[in-house]
Amino acid sequence: MTITMTTYISILRGINVSGQKLIKMDDLRKLYEILGFRNVTTYVQSGNVIFNGDDFEPSDLEQKISRQIKKDFGYEVPVIVLTIDKLKQVLHNNPFLNDPNKEHSFMHVTFLSSKPDYFEKETFESKKQSEEEISFSENAIYLYCPNGYGRTKLTNNFFESKLKVDATTRNWKTTNEIFKIANQMK
Repeated sequence: MTITMTTYISILRGINVSGQKLIKMDDLRKLYEILGFRNVTTYVQSGNVIFNGDDFEPSDLEQKISRQIKKDFGYEVPVIVLTIDKLKQVLHNNPFLNDPNKEHSFMHVTFLSSKPDYFEKETFESKKQSEEEISFSENAIYLYCPNGYGRTKLTNNFFESKLKVDATTRNWKTTNEIFKIANQMK
């Protein structure tokens, strides 16, 4: 009998930001290994973990990882888990990619833990600043922030408060690097 290994990407919300919820990447890798995951790799310090594991529902993995972080480090940390196929879909569906007037360095993806029950696009459109653009998909929000992500009002906290789901944002370069690592582990 062949055991199917799935490549997953977990994106943690709010660790190692402004000195808050500090977790060393070596310690985070060990935590994932203790949970039985294999080929655990991290990318940058903000909680991007790529790993192989048995075929589980991502939502079950989110809870399992989050509980272990709370147990080991004492922090409540939202965790969003994607399969490599889901991440590939998110990358492929970016509506700003083929616009030659859009610089990739100003593109961001806000990952959502689940599809929001309901929201009014106007709420988000009204928060956009000059030249910003926003586009929604089922589990991701695409942002184009030519004035810099640090200046936008379209933040994780804003999305979470309006959509009532956990959210975490990564820039386009990081999102692509995570996929590249995951693709090499397939």
